[in-house]
Amino acid sequence: MATLFFHEMRYDVKNPRSEHADRFILSKGHACPILYAAWEEAGLLSHDDVLTLRKINSDIEGHPTPRLNFIDVATGSLGQGLSCAAGMAYTGKYIDKASYRIFCLMGDGESAEGAVWEAASFASHYKLDNLVAIVDVNRLGQSQATQLGHHVEIYRDRFAAFGFEAIIVDGHNIEQIAAALETARNTKDKPTAIIAKTHKGQGIDGVADQDNWHGKPVPIEKIEAIKARYHGSQKGKLAPKKPIEDAPKVDLHIGSIKMSDPPAYTKGDKVATRAAYGTALAKLGKANPRVIGLDGDTKNSTFSEKLLKDKPDQFIECFIAEQNLVGVAVGAQCRGRTIPFSSTFAAFFTRAADQLRMAAVSFANLKCTGSHVGVSIGEDGPSQMALEDLALFRAIPDSTVFYPTDAVSAERATEMAANIQGIVFIRTGRPALPVLYANDEKFEAGKAKVLRENVKDSIVLVGAGVTLYECLKAADELEKSGVHACVIDPFTIKPIDGETIVKHAKRTGGKVVTVEDHFAAGGIGETVSAAVSDAGIRVRSLHVSGVPRSGPPDDLVDMFGISARHIVEAVKKFH
Repeated sequence: MATLFFHEMRYDVKNPRSEHADRFILSKGHACPILYAAWEEAGLLSHDDVLTLRKINSDIEGHPTPRLNFIDVATGSLGQGLSCAAGMAYTGKYIDKASYRIFCLMGDGESAEGAVWEAASFASHYKLDNLVAIVDVNRLGQSQATQLGHHVEIYRDRFAAFGFEAIIVDGHNIEQIAAALETARNTKDKPTAIIAKTHKGQGIDGVADQDNWHGKPVPIEKIEAIKARYHGSQKGKLAPKKPIEDAPKVDLHIGSIKMSDPPAYTKGDKVATRAAYGTALAKLGKANPRVIGLDGDTKNSTFSEKLLKDKPDQFIECFIAEQNLVGVAVGAQCRGRTIPFSSTFAAFFTRAADQLRMAAVSFANLKCTGSHVGVSIGEDGPSQMALEDLALFRAIPDSTVFYPTDAVSAERATEMAANIQGIVFIRTGRPALPVLYANDEKFEAGKAKVLRENVKDSIVLVGAGVTLYECLKAADELEKSGVHACVIDPFTIKPIDGETIVKHAKRTGGKVVTVEDHFAAGGIGETVSAAVSDAGIRVRSLHVSGVPRSGPPDDLVDMFGISARHIVEAVKKFH
């Protein structure tokens, strides 16, 4: 840390998040006291600040978060820092084309995480020579020794196999560390991994290299011996290098971003919402050079390939590594450099659930679009069917969840996502279904659309995506028997437009049927029920139950109880 902060890194103490400055990520976030100490030594924090560690009224937290102006991403859920660092490094090299470099300090224990190697593969593939990973090989994990102990040569060989310039150093020898950092500075077309052999509690009798000291304070009787080894603060004597000021100034224009062209469809034309998303993403990329797309080798299914074809420099292929896909996007959005749209099958975002959770802790500006949702994808079968994705993204603090039904609303949802600061999920479908809305229809987050209403209505039907069409079919069938149904398209599942649903439910006898191509937990039925719970309204939920199977889409929609036929039956039984 001393060698990095006062010999190698370039940064501005008065402006820690300068676009020109080198970035530092402490992937082993539990070691944050040394990071706070480094910023105290640099002059940003006072000693009193540092002593508020873990206090409820202090941002000097037990693991670092971007509540502090020198933290870019929250860490501590181990194995994630290198992906974020790789996203920053890709942005620096290929988008900003700037001199700033990225340093990521990792623990040896977290190298057991697969996400580390997803990130390593990505970093070498894209020749991120502005990235330096440092592995603190202190041999000890939380509850026992790590898998590899002090076999630093194995760490070296693994990183070398992944395409890194891998260097072993004595982590307690400043000359060796400085020499390795110089080698990293001069290495071209590949990232560097510095494998530092260290001892936890080095120099402290009875603690050094001993098990069972993770997360524990040093005993009070050891303090005098530590003081004897300490030669006093060098504050003010060691100054960091100034950044090279060559990163471009960026204004993302969040709140005023518009697609280059409006939607251009004809009502009744059959268009999949996943295709409309790709069209909108390409339009956004054309209008704003800082809108970027990322995908996990599904771009010809999510249609994010439309951005790749139009603006190849604004697209990052992350291959089949969804945890890294999300981590790279989180890194790319840091310091307001880009607006990343990550796309894959919605089911595969569940692999990155922890990365998404930590993105929220990082207050990240992240857009995720998941296609191939529900049983309506058909013959590909249950391994590809997203039936938990609404629950996953609804649970994220301050997230926005769009579920557009047709091509026009899908384009508008994508445009709105670019203008919302925070985590946004767009749920897109595989089937090509008729365009419902006019191209000039106005949409708002949290505002539903009423597609059918009549003074004789006696029930409210709420559906989204494929089930909205089933609701419309059911309404037609019910009308033949004299039952009139109000049909509502929620458009956003979070926030849900409870006001509109309550308004129409009250005029129709207080009865609502929700229909969704999703499991019950965390889905449309639950969010509608919560929204109307204080209004004396009863809700019946039709949803997918059990593990689905392969088959034709329409047959599966009927088999799993969410077709028009089942809606009609539910309405007739709803007394």
